[in-house]
Amino acid sequence: MRSRDEEEDEDEEEEGEEGLEIQDQLRVREEGNRDEDEERDNQESYNDETESERRDAEEEENEDEDDFDEEMETIMVVMDEKDKPERGDSNCSNTASDEEISEQMLEKQTAAQLFKPPAWTPSIMCSLGKDIYHYAGEDIVIYESIDSFGAVMWPAALALCSFLDNNREEVNLQGKEVLELGAGTGLVTIVATLLGAVVTVTDLPDVLSNLRANVMRNTRGRCRHLPKVEVLSWSYDLEPTYPASLHRYDYVLAADVVYHHDFLPELLATMKHFCRPGTKVIWANRVRMESDLTFTENFKKTFHTSLVAEDGDMKIFMGTCRKGDTEKEWLDH
Repeated sequence: MRSRDEEEDEDEEEEGEEGLEIQDQLRVREEGNRDEDEERDNQESYNDETESERRDAEEEENEDEDDFDEEMETIMVVMDEKDKPERGDSNCSNTASDEEISEQMLEKQTAAQLFKPPAWTPSIMCSLGKDIYHYAGEDIVIYESIDSFGAVMWPAALALCSFLDNNREEVNLQGKEVLELGAGTGLVTIVATLLGAVVTVTDLPDVLSNLRANVMRNTRGRCRHLPKVEVLSWSYDLEPTYPASLHRYDYVLAADVVYHHDFLPELLATMKHFCRPGTKVIWANRVRMESDLTFTENFKKTFHTSLVAEDGDMKIFMGTCRKGDTEKEWLDH
């Protein structure tokens, strides 16, 4: 039999083990509570950060909307100013005094006197990846391309368009057969077509796609005769591809075709090929280099030439067959 002392020792050991188990359970529970507290704290912190990011995003969106509203308000103000009826309109109440209006008009006149653009400068409505010009009573949308120099707008084209638009009696294109050389973006062809011409527009293959798109966009549905878009490389011998008996034109137009390239003799030969008795070659050019002056001298030697418009280094020449040239002599050239 076990002694009483042994039984007491055993009871103490059991009580000690039970105490340890209780302590372990308490420790596990405390650790669980700490984990739950940490998770709760992390969740609250995450929620705070998310809420802060959401507020920042809303504030940024509101700022963007405010900026957009300000831009639209500015645009609308400009449009309102543009479309505002003149004084005397019964639908408009004038709040400004006559003295204020006179001062404003004087300021505008003074500003206009300080900056006087060249006569050939066009009316550009806007520039948002495209340019909108106004010629022949129409808005003309022109897209440029970065594919080549020929697919961008050059100043002589603008000068020639202004000349054709402002001199309709001297250069009557109504029903006339017209050829454009090196058309680029096609603006000159579009203006000539709007003025009633039957136009064949030409350039190299790499710019033809953008050229055709611009021409069709601005003439379809507006003009009786749609321009014909064709490939033409300047050459000494164009008779096989453009026989003179089939390609006769009243006007040959060219703008800014003289620049730094190695085909100036071929260009002059091309002009000469299409210039028959009765044909007028109208060439617009902005002088930049010595080669421009050399080509001008050769142009004057080849054609009976007159300077029909000039604005600084911007010049427009008109060339015709020289006196004494007959149809047979011209065909024999």
